[in-house]
Amino acid sequence: MTDPPPSAALPSPGASPGASPGAPSLLIVATIAGTIRGFLAPYAEHFRSLGWRVDAAANGATSDPGLARSFDNVYDLPLSRSIRDVRGLAGTGRALAAILESEPDIVHVHTPIAGFLTRLAVRRLPAGRRPAIAYTAHGFHFHPAGRPLINAAYLTIERVAGRWTDRLIVISDEDEAAARRYRIVPSRRLVHMPGIGVDTRFYDPAAVDPDGPARIRIQLGIPAGAPMFALVGELNRNKRPGDAIAALTALSNRDAHLVLAGQGPERKAIEAHARDAGVADRVHLLGEVDDIRPVVRAATALLLLSTREGLARSVMEALSLEVPVVASTARGNRELVGDDRGRIFETGDVGELVRALDWMVDHPEEARQMGSRGRARMVERYDLRVLLGLHEDLYREMLAGRHRAAPPTPPA
Repeated sequence: MTDPPPSAALPSPGASPGASPGAPSLLIVATIAGTIRGFLAPYAEHFRSLGWRVDAAANGATSDPGLARSFDNVYDLPLSRSIRDVRGLAGTGRALAAILESEPDIVHVHTPIAGFLTRLAVRRLPAGRRPAIAYTAHGFHFHPAGRPLINAAYLTIERVAGRWTDRLIVISDEDEAAARRYRIVPSRRLVHMPGIGVDTRFYDPAAVDPDGPARIRIQLGIPAGAPMFALVGELNRNKRPGDAIAALTALSNRDAHLVLAGQGPERKAIEAHARDAGVADRVHLLGEVDDIRPVVRAATALLLLSTREGLARSVMEALSLEVPVVASTARGNRELVGDDRGRIFETGDVGELVRALDWMVDHPEEARQMGSRGRARMVERYDLRVLLGLHEDLYREMLAGRHRAAPPTPPA
């Protein structure tokens, strides 16, 4: 799946004429370029429109043409998602030290491995040269379903790096509670933001080709009246796609179809599972989709079955499109879906999942109302423009704090 183009109401890529003299500078860091392109490019475009210099650093950043349009400068980091990649970790430390020579005023880092290494690199700078640093936790990697040793390792990393963090941003109620319980940072340095934002103008039913959902069904051979459930995201074990196939085989309505949009390591296992279960003709793997909106609009409901999440943007997108959601009890899902925007079931409980899907099929009018309430909630609290304003406030506060902490200029 590719990412939505910027809304017309947002600054367009490359629209910035360049940083204004004396304006602040921002460095955005993540493990991989896809994270920055998919979630953070609108932030770069917004702050560049205000005259800021905004740079990006991630694995694959310089080969991503989208980042070149959205940022003033892009830098590569030899990072991977594996904490065991010792060579990548060491190389990233050296690369960050060189990048920080550009002296950004604020560094905002995302994802845990990049988060630790970036905060360490900033900490190693002389006090007078340190930028203010923010870290957004897109779902702590320690969580109730995690293995004890892995949880302990990630919690230790967060607590150590928390000492070097000017602002820790959490995006779910559960992560805020965890940050306070484990005292990862003092309360004055903890910020709760409602996700990373969804462009509700782009994900608006009125912005979707009216014939698009019907065309999707025709292309896939799904009758207009047949239930269709969509699962959007990387096909990995955490997303539990096998639960969706198991539920499909047990639904009361034997005409229901399952559509999976995305790529990932579980694709072959999903295909084999569907064949073995005798439902291969009702399971459709689309791979990467250029525009996911018609697929979601064609669905009876979106499924989010994960073991672990931060605050799932696929759920935000579906609700913005007025499509109800059936979601697991993974972190963040309950606060998005609530009791009136879909159905929540216990992660891994296929029987409960089946009952939720059957309910969606049997109560189409109530399901539509859930979707409508979902859109109203997204516009009110989770819209990208709301988040851009909150980040303006955050950075303004961080800059003020940095100026107060700066050592006095020695007399000439």
